[in-house]
Amino acid sequence: MFRIIIAILILVPAIEITLLFTLGHYIGGWMTFALILLSGFLGVYFAKREGRKVLAYAKFEWSQGQLPAQHLLDGICIFLGGILLITPGFITDIFGFLLVFPYTRPIFKVLLLALIQKQISRGRISLINRR
Repeated sequence: MFRIIIAILILVPAIEITLLFTLGHYIGGWMTFALILLSGFLGVYFAKREGRKVLAYAKFEWSQGQLPAQHLLDGICIFLGGILLITPGFITDIFGFLLVFPYTRPIFKVLLLALIQKQISRGRISLINRR
């Protein structure tokens, strides 16, 4: 898992920089810069809006005595999407918007839940407090 994270941290910025230079060559540097700023501001707006909705739903479920597990997964996806959206680059923006939008978020929630269950079954995540 650590090797995959290191590879992502090296490859994604390299691909992003290449894409930014290529796009800057075709549409101009200032237009590319404006697109980066626009995507960042739109991303912050959508992440904040969706985060507030999910928080309200989670609070409601909690007040009803239910565990808001699905809304916690939504919150994790929105948080990760927000981080990707404020990171300059178009590939990270695409994944960020996919994580933030409520219509595409269920795909990532399934993947996140599968990852968590896999880590629990391997004993890397414990649900019992062992002191």
